[in-house]
Amino acid sequence: MSRWLLVGLSTLLFSGCNVVSTCDDGGGGIRLFGKDQVEQKLEIAVKEYEEGNYVTAMNSLEAVLATKSASRAQKIRANKYMAFISCISSREKSCKEYFKNILEINPEFNLSAAEAGHPIWGPVFKNVKDKFDK
Repeated sequence: MSRWLLVGLSTLLFSGCNVVSTCDDGGGGIRLFGKDQVEQKLEIAVKEYEEGNYVTAMNSLEAVLATKSASRAQKIRANKYMAFISCISSREKSCKEYFKNILEINPEFNLSAAEAGHPIWGPVFKNVKDKFDK
């Protein structure tokens, strides 16, 4: 039994896959202890956001939000970045909706101190949170 396990892992390693990532098998890959596809999409979206590529980030974030297998934490994080992008794009109504989505998932959610202090989305979140708490 252990010999077959060793043979299987060796095959994966020699075919260019590693055990802590996704091995592309042409059909979506085999995940072995690595991050799931939703988490990978989310990380790419955040990186795009941080680089100022907001349209690309939004597309990736929307894909995360449309994924049924996304966890609550992943949905919260995707909504948060969608809110940030909406706020800095002067789309306050959308920004509020994304913050509201977060609070519907987790009513106890709060932005970090740095995020809450942001001059654009900090006041918007506070306004949504105050209304949600009533």
